[in-house]
Amino acid sequence: MPRAACTGARVRGSKRAAGFTLLEMLVVLMIAGLLVSLTALTMTRNPRTDLNEEAQRLALLFESAGDEAQVRAQPIAWQPLDGGFRFDLRTEDGWRPLHDDLLGPRQWEGGVTGVTINYPGSDAQPSRVVFGTEAIDVPVQITLFSAAGSATIVGTGNGRYEVH
Repeated sequence: MPRAACTGARVRGSKRAAGFTLLEMLVVLMIAGLLVSLTALTMTRNPRTDLNEEAQRLALLFESAGDEAQVRAQPIAWQPLDGGFRFDLRTEDGWRPLHDDLLGPRQWEGGVTGVTINYPGSDAQPSRVVFGTEAIDVPVQITLFSAAGSATIVGTGNGRYEVH
């Protein structure tokens, strides 16, 4: 009789409990983590979107510069540079760079490689955009170029700028 009792106990003891072991769960979590990280790496931003976002930022800075010129009662100019741009304030001594948080010098974002400034109806190729002390200004078009294409900021002359 003891022998039968031992065999029954052995059969019952060798049955596995239902479910996953800790090691199996860790392997599944490791695989899921690798898949998520690979997916995140393959998702890249569209360069065209980056260019449009840079144009939108610049359009908002133009509106702020126009408002600032009116508040200070001094013209402010925007000038593109190699690798970035800056805003200048007109003083008695000439144009002086602004160094505040909003209108201080900045580097290009969005892959910008070139800029053209065009005043409709004029053949001149100006090197800067001037924001006057009046609410009404001259219409202007600023085109940003990158490897992904171009984006044009249009100033209608009423202090507002739109990206096209």
